[in-house]
Amino acid sequence: MRTNMMTNTPSPQSSPKGRGGEREKQSFYPDQAAGLRKLLARTSAQVITVIGARDGLGATSIVTNLAALFVHAGKDVLVLDENLSPDNVANTLAMRPRYDLLHAARGDKTWQDVLLQGLGGACVLPVARAMQSLPRLGDAERQRLLQSLLAAASDKDVVLVDAARDGHSMCASLSGDEPLLLVLNATVRGVTEGYALLKQMAVHNGRQAFDIVVNRVGDEREALAVFDNISQVANRHLRVQLEYLGYIPVDEKLKRATQLCRPVVEAFPSAASSLAMREIAQGLLRAPGASGQVRDKLSGVMQRLIRMSHPGHIAGVVAGKHAPSPGRSAVLT
Repeated sequence: MRTNMMTNTPSPQSSPKGRGGEREKQSFYPDQAAGLRKLLARTSAQVITVIGARDGLGATSIVTNLAALFVHAGKDVLVLDENLSPDNVANTLAMRPRYDLLHAARGDKTWQDVLLQGLGGACVLPVARAMQSLPRLGDAERQRLLQSLLAAASDKDVVLVDAARDGHSMCASLSGDEPLLLVLNATVRGVTEGYALLKQMAVHNGRQAFDIVVNRVGDEREALAVFDNISQVANRHLRVQLEYLGYIPVDEKLKRATQLCRPVVEAFPSAASSLAMREIAQGLLRAPGASGQVRDKLSGVMQRLIRMSHPGHIAGVVAGKHAPSPGRSAVLT
């Protein structure tokens, strides 16, 4: 496994600024896309998207802990922070981000300026405003955005995504068949919200499979009861498959680690929640593709982004207007 940190890749050449310029109005296809496809050939990272129906369900905590565990396992890790909440990955770890990838897309900063170092070796790239602004970006800005994402992920083993909430995640919409981990809370409200998000992604994005983590439960029996209930309903009404990945127990040490702005697996490695996080990480590492059996995961995500880079397609995916046929992702329409 590679253990070296990411080398500084030269920043993409900046296209002329000014969203109304003639060069910016030129088509993104085919010349710009061809250049990006050359970059795609250098990426083979596994992409794991973690999402919750709303803030406060534990998705960000799981991302930060998975990142720390993957680094400990010898993986080179990049976290894409798509969450606009004050409790996103960067702020949870007291990184105090100054920029977003939107600054790189507009040519004001390089992606290296945006990148944050932390998590004991992993890197965090704030992308929330860039993804939120994607429907309004010009061709040159979208090119710089794609090039920046690919350059930042170059030579990475794993790309973890802390997805935007409320069903507005561009990254989750683009996830295709890559692992998507849905975090549920074992309350009536939590299960109802989780099922609503699951349904939205199944209907509007053609998502057919979800990994489930049940958070804040007393024990695994309670977690499995929650999982079995939602799995049966989802299979019966949506024809989607849910995979039980694990659970996170109620643990005061996890709360304390959050207060310390540290992953619980580092602050309290023997805590019950740390052991549970390790089980989830091991399950993901054992999954097909995690050891190189299936490659080009990130390439697949970025190819979908290239194909739907026209603003009309982007707006349709976010609004859920392009409902795909069964088994197809909306971003491929």
